[in-house]
Amino acid sequence: MNILPYIIPPMIAVFIVSTIMSIIYKDKEKKDKGFVLNYYRLTYRRRFIRAVWAVPIVSLIYIAFYWFSDLTSNEYIIIGVFFFSLLLLDVGYNYAKWKRNEKK
Repeated sequence: MNILPYIIPPMIAVFIVSTIMSIIYKDKEKKDKGFVLNYYRLTYRRRFIRAVWAVPIVSLIYIAFYWFSDLTSNEYIIIGVFFFSLLLLDVGYNYAKWKRNEKK
């Protein structure tokens, strides 16, 4: 069973919803304290913290893919590199924006 057709459409949907939400909340006030479910209402410091918390979650998702799917070794490598690249980009971007906004 090839699992990739079940992964690609949800990823496209997440990309579209993410783009729409970022446009909606672009000029809204950001929160730095308290619980906020919506990622786009957070400050960059809180986004950075949330991204760091995602490291173990992404690792568990990758392990679940490994255990419960029957992909080739190249597909495992591609998925792993993709997951961790996105995670590192997110952490790095949010850290840089947090430090840049902190100086202002």
